[in-house]
Amino acid sequence: MNTRDIVLIALFAAIIVVLGLLPPITLGFIPVPITAQSLGVMLAGCILGAKRGASAVLLVLLLVAIGLPVLSGGRGGLAVFAGPTAGYLVGWVFGAFVCGLVAERLVREEQPELSQFLSFLAAAVIGGIGVVYLFGMPWLAYMSGKAFFETAAASLVFLPGDLIKAFVAMLAGRAVLAGYPLLPQRA
Repeated sequence: MNTRDIVLIALFAAIIVVLGLLPPITLGFIPVPITAQSLGVMLAGCILGAKRGASAVLLVLLLVAIGLPVLSGGRGGLAVFAGPTAGYLVGWVFGAFVCGLVAERLVREEQPELSQFLSFLAAAVIGGIGVVYLFGMPWLAYMSGKAFFETAAASLVFLPGDLIKAFVAMLAGRAVLAGYPLLPQRA
């Protein structure tokens, strides 16, 4: 890891933290708020790639663990990792990694623009939504004492907003690729 990688990881960790300053939207029937920070997870994966994107998220979670209030709503501390959102937080790391992995595999500078857009969208949806939900929903079901399918059905309320975030990540990923490519290329 070189200095450039460290700076990019810190920059995207800061972006995730800044997205946490936007106030969360709480719904009465599910204890997980709607936040903008999952957009930062998608951006980190799409723009930085698998390893650096996951590292940026790990840095944010380290800041949370030492007690800094960097999560949406000013939350922080070890207690967050025992709450209903803990599965989603763990899913952020794997989501950023998978998002970056998919982007590294699918996106090429020589492809037509439409293919690049669709590849970034696929990366954001698979990693930033699918993988994060895969970790978050079972833990939420366990913590709330509800059946998994009941929790999964209630979690569908997040899907439209997450699809908008994936679309924004797609646009940002393509813009950065066109202007200043940071995504590691895989053979």
